[in-house]
Amino acid sequence: MMRVAASLAIREFTRFLRQPQRVVGAVAQPLMFWLFLGAGMGGSFRPPGMEQVSYLEYFYPGVMVMMMLFAAVFSCITIIEDRDAGFLQGVLVAPINRLGIVLGKVSGAVLIALVQVVLFSAAAPFLGLTLTVGAVALLLLAFVLTGMGFASLGFLLAWGSRSTSGFHAIMMVLLMPLWMLSGALFPVTGAPGWLNVVMHVNPVFHALNIVRAPFYGGIGTLLGNGTYLTSLAVTVAWCVACMALSMKRVSRRERGLSLPLPRAGEGAEA
Repeated sequence: MMRVAASLAIREFTRFLRQPQRVVGAVAQPLMFWLFLGAGMGGSFRPPGMEQVSYLEYFYPGVMVMMMLFAAVFSCITIIEDRDAGFLQGVLVAPINRLGIVLGKVSGAVLIALVQVVLFSAAAPFLGLTLTVGAVALLLLAFVLTGMGFASLGFLLAWGSRSTSGFHAIMMVLLMPLWMLSGALFPVTGAPGWLNVVMHVNPVFHALNIVRAPFYGGIGTLLGNGTYLTSLAVTVAWCVACMALSMKRVSRRERGLSLPLPRAGEGAEA
């Protein structure tokens, strides 16, 4: 099973590298979004208690989460493409554990996302952000968990989709609001009461918290912080739930069209 998962993950990453347009789009779009929106909102961003934080700095972790979202979306689109090309059918009839298919696709998406966000992390010193060794470990853990959550949810939706356009529309309608209500664009403080509740029950809100926290605290401080540990627990639960649902969906065999059996004598007459 692990060999199958590793093979599928390597295949996903190789496919990503062989599509230069996809590489440019996955990196350039969030980067331009960060620069242009950060420059435009910089003059009016003055939330209480964050007067010393520029909007570029505040929006920085949110762009990282956006990168992982886009990586999950585009990686899971390949499930539909593989089905249309016949590759997925060949994998399904092979004598392998179907759990390897889920792990392979999700791991490939997480690997693609990790490459992007790690490269984007090089911009942290220009914002005055420093990371200790322990904070780097927590940040990588946050990247993996967030990528797994997005990729598992994308896998679950892509498995039953019949077209790439329909899947992309569903993902944008579902995942973009989750990202926008995570606190990536604006802080929770100052939001209306009902919106505050929606943001706190949003798993992406907690995923963003564990991505942002290592930039402002060491491993010892964060592991003793109740808010951070709560967000970490919610993110882990989100990943486990999405993975479990994806595995259950793949393990369930599709029911074919049931045709009535011919009655005795009808076959001979035919």
